[in-house]
Amino acid sequence: MPKKLRVGVIFGGRSGEHEVSIRSAQAIIQAFSQKQFEVVPIAISKEGKWLPPAQSAQLLPAGLHRLLALRSDPPAGDVALLGDPSHKGLIALESQNSSVAEKLDVVFPAMHGTFGEDGTLQGLLEMADVPYVGCGVLASSCGMDKVTMKSLFVQAGLPICKHIWFLRSQWRAEPDKILRKIKSSIGLPCFVKPANLGSSVGISRAKDKTSLSDAIELAAEYDRKIIVEEEIDGREIECAILGNDEPSASLPGEYVVNDESARFLDYTEKYSSTGNVSFVVPAPLSKSLTTKIQKMAIQAFQAIDGSGLARVDFFLHRKTGKLLVNELNTMPGLTEVSGYPKMWEASGLPFQKLLDSLVELAFERNREKALTRTTR
Repeated sequence: MPKKLRVGVIFGGRSGEHEVSIRSAQAIIQAFSQKQFEVVPIAISKEGKWLPPAQSAQLLPAGLHRLLALRSDPPAGDVALLGDPSHKGLIALESQNSSVAEKLDVVFPAMHGTFGEDGTLQGLLEMADVPYVGCGVLASSCGMDKVTMKSLFVQAGLPICKHIWFLRSQWRAEPDKILRKIKSSIGLPCFVKPANLGSSVGISRAKDKTSLSDAIELAAEYDRKIIVEEEIDGREIECAILGNDEPSASLPGEYVVNDESARFLDYTEKYSSTGNVSFVVPAPLSKSLTTKIQKMAIQAFQAIDGSGLARVDFFLHRKTGKLLVNELNTMPGLTEVSGYPKMWEASGLPFQKLLDSLVELAFERNREKALTRTTR
C-alpha cells in the first residue's frame, strides 16, 4: 500500500482575513482524500502564535477531527516551522526529543491576507525547503500589493482602471491635498482600499468628501499604503488559473447583483448567504470574449511570475464593452461559497481533483527549484 502524504494545512494568522482562512482550511481538509493524504492542522492565532495540531483542531468543527493526524499525547509547549531543510516540518520548542517532530511532505498555506499570502510565510517555507502549494515569494508579495500588481499589469500591456495611491503618513500630513488630487484625478464616486489586503476588508465606496475621508481613515487602519480606484459601471467577471510554467484558465464566472442595495461585493456579501449577490458560472459571455478573458488572466498570472493557483478579477464595461483587469489573488478563497473551486468544477475539475493537482504542482515547483545552483 503506498505511503500517505503528510500535508500540513496552515490557517488563521495575523490578518483581517483570519476567519476566512479557517473556512478555507475546513473545506480543504474535508475534500482531501483520506486514502492519499494524512492532514496535519497547523493554526496560527490572531496574535501570531503557532499552535500544535491538537490545539489547531479545536478551531475547526468537531466533525473534522477524525480526518486529522493528531497525536494522542501531543508534546507540551509551542511549536514553530523551522527554516531548516533537515527538519521539513514542525517541532516542539520545549522538547529536545527529535521524535516529536511533525515531518511534512508538503504544506498547503490556506492563508489569506498579510503574514500569509504576502510572501512572508512563503519565505519561511522556502528556507525550510518544504514543497508548498501556491505562488512563491515574489509573486505572493507582488500579488498582495495592489499598487505593485497594477504596475506589472501595465508593463505587460494589460488594461486597468484609473487609480492613484499614497501613504498613510502623507494622508496624515496633507489630507486636503490628497482629497483634491483624488477629486481631480479619479472623481467621485470611487473606491478606497488598503493596498495589501483581500476579501474586501477595509474597502469602502466614497460618494462625497465626507465619505471619502472616512473611507481613507478606514483603509489606513489596515495598511500604510492606500489605493483609490475609479468606479466602473461594469460586470464583475472572474477567471481561475491553475499551473506553473504552462498555466491553464477555467471557464469565467460572474457575480450578479440581485439587489441594487448591494453596491459592491463587501465582506458580508462574499461570505454570507444574503441572497443579494449570486455567482454564475459559466458566465453568460460569447465564446470569443471567454477566450479573451482566459488569455488575459494567464497574462496577468505570468506578469507576476505566478505558480500554482490564482484568481484574476475583471471589469467588463457595460456601455463600451471594454475589458479591464482589476486585480489578482494568489490564494483565493476556497470556502464552500468561493468562486475559485466553483469555476474549476464547472470546467470539469472537481474540488478533490483540484487539490490533487495543486499538491502535484507544489512538488513540481520544488523539483524545478532544486535544479538551480545555490553555491559556486
